[in-house]
Amino acid sequence: MSHKDILFISHGGGPMPLLGDPGHREMVQRLQEITATLKKPAAILVISAHWEEQVPTITAGADPALIYDYYGFPPESYQLQYPCGGEPELANRVYQSLESAGIPSRLDTQRGFDHGLFVPLMLMYPQADIPCVQLSLKHNLDAADHLAIGQALQALDYDNLLVLGSGFSFHNMRAFFAPDSAEMRARNQSFEDWLLETCSSQALDEGERSRRFVAWEQAPAARFCHPREEHLLPLHVCYGLAGKPCDAHYVATILNKKSGMFYWSA
Repeated sequence: MSHKDILFISHGGGPMPLLGDPGHREMVQRLQEITATLKKPAAILVISAHWEEQVPTITAGADPALIYDYYGFPPESYQLQYPCGGEPELANRVYQSLESAGIPSRLDTQRGFDHGLFVPLMLMYPQADIPCVQLSLKHNLDAADHLAIGQALQALDYDNLLVLGSGFSFHNMRAFFAPDSAEMRARNQSFEDWLLETCSSQALDEGERSRRFVAWEQAPAARFCHPREEHLLPLHVCYGLAGKPCDAHYVATILNKKSGMFYWSA
């Protein structure tokens, strides 16, 4: 079976990691450290928090444009370039894997790449010489559905693939810009601790681990850390694909919040 590297990252706020923002310094360092441990992939499949559709939708164009889907940033933020190609063959294989598992899906030859793809990849693979495909979330944001999408991708036959879940383990926009407090730090940390245990504990069997992912709202401070779960669900897809405890865990303080990243070799 073909080898896959599976990585969930916390991707920061809009283009800020590329603009020298001090609140993203650790994130930039961590992504570059992680990349140094990986074999250069033949292609990258990105599940971005910034794309939702009624059914899982896959970019199938050969040369997707960039989508500058952020607002109020300096002019240079809208001139960033990441001229990687698409990979229609990979897109077709993703589509077939989902359809074979009974998950209706769609190919989109017009959709471009949003900042959930190009911001982290400009840091990880600045040469832009690796073809990429994006896979959307489902607009219903159902946790079990996103685990099932990951499980369906186990059948994906594409060697030396990096599957990148691009989200954020903490995503409460109001809290990012609120005054720091001991209570806020404790809530942030309690959810991070739960995520680490869920992703890494050898004491959990995979049935229990899956149940925890589905019932994530029962975790400590879950809805404080994720008032809306689109930035968490790329992790569900990654775990559904991996189906085992993570092989590595990384932490970065991003915008003064502890944020986790998780890696699996499959």
